[in-house]
Amino acid sequence: MRGVRPGVSLGIVNHDPDEEAPRVRDLPAPREAEGLAGKPMAWIFTWPYRVLLAGAYRAGLRPWQLTLLGLGTNAVVGVLLLRGDRLLPGLLLIPAGIFDVLDGAVARLRGEESRVGAFLDSVLDRVADVILFGCLYWSLAGLDQRLEAGLALVTLVIALSVSHIRAEAEAAGVSLTEGFFQRLERYVAMMIGLLFPGALLPALAILTVLGAVTVVQRGWSAVTRIAHAAPAGA
Repeated sequence: MRGVRPGVSLGIVNHDPDEEAPRVRDLPAPREAEGLAGKPMAWIFTWPYRVLLAGAYRAGLRPWQLTLLGLGTNAVVGVLLLRGDRLLPGLLLIPAGIFDVLDGAVARLRGEESRVGAFLDSVLDRVADVILFGCLYWSLAGLDQRLEAGLALVTLVIALSVSHIRAEAEAAGVSLTEGFFQRLERYVAMMIGLLFPGALLPALAILTVLGAVTVVQRGWSAVTRIAHAAPAGA
């Protein structure tokens, strides 16, 4: 499920902010992510997503503002993790994830999609990943929780690798979006790991194992597609 769903007027996508705001029921459903949690999350949160999208639109928020709000929230999460907090950072990942979803949706709704915006969004998403898992690693290492710290560091490397493989594939002219465990799944796993006592180690173990599977899956897909797209004898 990508882009605007059938039945949604294209006029909504290029809506004039001075006109009446679009109705919640007329807004597109969330794009279905390719990962493990994509379908259930899209089904469960369709109406909450539409309400939040309508609220962001009516509040006059621009895509770049939502992107910076997401980055700022992740920065706060990082500081709290360094202090040894767990519950509050887990709660703050919820609005951080919402901002991450809404920035692109608001851009499409306002007709403000651009390559520059997509580039900045992707770069700042990686910065947010570094802040989250880097600060978590530092915190756990300081508490001498070596296994958890090691898994947090491996998860950071995996997250950056998944994104890098996609970037390199697209540079080679191949579109690559699939992946068993992507950004949405990382957010969900980290929320659970931070919010529930004793859940951090299992969450990091899942992130590591399924993240590694995603790296292999995406890497293999990229290699095979690039090979098929290459001209004979190249």
